Amino acid sequence: MTTMTDLVSYEDALASYDPVMGLEVHVELGTKTKMFCGCSTTLGAEPNSQTCPTCLGLPGALPVMNRTGVESAIKIGLALNCEIAEWCRFARKNYFYPDMPKNFQTSQYDEPIAFNGYLDVQLEDGEVFRVEIERAHMEEDTGKSTHVGGATGRIHGAQHSLLDYNRAGIPLIEIVTKPIVGAGDRAPEVAKAYVRELREVIRSLGVSQARMEMGQMRCDVNLSLMPKGSEKFGTRSETKNVNSLRSVERAVRFEIQRHAAVLSGGGTIVQETRHFHEDTGSTTSGRVKEEAEDYRYFPEPDLVPVAPPREWVEEIRAALPELPLARRTRLLADWGISATDMQAILNAGALDPIVATIDAGADAASARKWWMGELARSANESGKALDELAITPQQVARVTELVAKGDLNDKLARQVIEGVLEGEGTPDEVVDKRGLKVVSDEGALTAAVDEAIAGNPGVADKIRGGKVAAAGALVGAVMKATRGQADAARVKELILEKLGVSEG
Repeated sequence: MTTMTDLVSYEDALASYDPVMGLEVHVELGTKTKMFCGCSTTLGAEPNSQTCPTCLGLPGALPVMNRTGVESAIKIGLALNCEIAEWCRFARKNYFYPDMPKNFQTSQYDEPIAFNGYLDVQLEDGEVFRVEIERAHMEEDTGKSTHVGGATGRIHGAQHSLLDYNRAGIPLIEIVTKPIVGAGDRAPEVAKAYVRELREVIRSLGVSQARMEMGQMRCDVNLSLMPKGSEKFGTRSETKNVNSLRSVERAVRFEIQRHAAVLSGGGTIVQETRHFHEDTGSTTSGRVKEEAEDYRYFPEPDLVPVAPPREWVEEIRAALPELPLARRTRLLADWGISATDMQAILNAGALDPIVATIDAGADAASARKWWMGELARSANESGKALDELAITPQQVARVTELVAKGDLNDKLARQVIEGVLEGEGTPDEVVDKRGLKVVSDEGALTAAVDEAIAGNPGVADKIRGGKVAAAGALVGAVMKATRGQADAARVKELILEKLGVSEG
């Protein structure tokens, strides 16, 4: 087992070798039924309750293709600038594993539905790196194995395993890059940026939620090193089922350092699959990697070929939404913000909530302010994503409307948001229940100002003497008396009027 002490430094690794990456991303499609049968794909059902003779591979059961799955595959291919095959077919990928009830996976081999594309990804400094796509092909997911009794949750050391075939047969799209070269020391960043951009593309198409933490999107990281100046790729390793953006970046970095240590020490890289460990950021050996011929691919005899009409493909192309990179470029100009600001919004997962808040009537600056400020803080404290908070973009837009009308100030608005997050109702209901509306009654404000001046004669004298900044103390007194519900700007105006002093 490779340990952290077996690694060379990242800088030393990149001084001697150039990394070559290949990323294989599996995306579970959000169809209502499975790829080749009518079983439900709803998550959370009782184990093995969403199965039938077809997805269990029972004798005599015949598959029928899911049209929505094919349409989703074409959408993904077009969004990735791929060519769409005029004719393609499925194949049987033969291998045994307990969570695959048919003992073969229905997939595509040498005839994928989409091929020869690319995806431009933006790195954190704004540089755009083009990742070329080899293929995007259709297949089906396997079942789920749960290994019980071991310390790691893996099969080694487990006392027994449980199998749930509800997931077997759910439509998958596998997206395979061409070898990614030229990334140099930015290879981990490029890998992370690619998977993130791909996730955003998938979500924008509406074909999957692509939630990595739920297994709806998984990345296999292939990596090899070649000596500086060489053009011959080295032997690759494949780190399987990496399920977060940060882990993709860490897996690439670790494997670069591990490969370099082995090669620099005169060793040989073994072509194998490896497991990534979230706790240490390291990988460990899985099994020797099969070659394509080991799977004994042959055409699936029970499914007709797929020949999408060109008219249908062009209809799908015409209906594609604005894709994420183009959208961000447009919003960058519309909002007048920097690339750094946009990156911070992306990192926070705030772009969609902000856009939805603007669509609900808020101005762009206010929408960004609340999602990147108060709501981001709440999300961090609760350990949730922004879109998991108990507040909607429409409710945030209503808060900004109340502020713009003068019914709330920022302090009160924060309390309203707090109330909504705590389940006290809509923004208007929270305002009513907590009595949070700004005091706009001129008589009440004047009385509070008179009281503050009378209670702080020394401060009042300073203001009369020209020290206008001292008015802040009186404003604070009035805000305290009104429980923060006064309009601070109007309070200051009244104080200066009472004391016969002008702002200038």
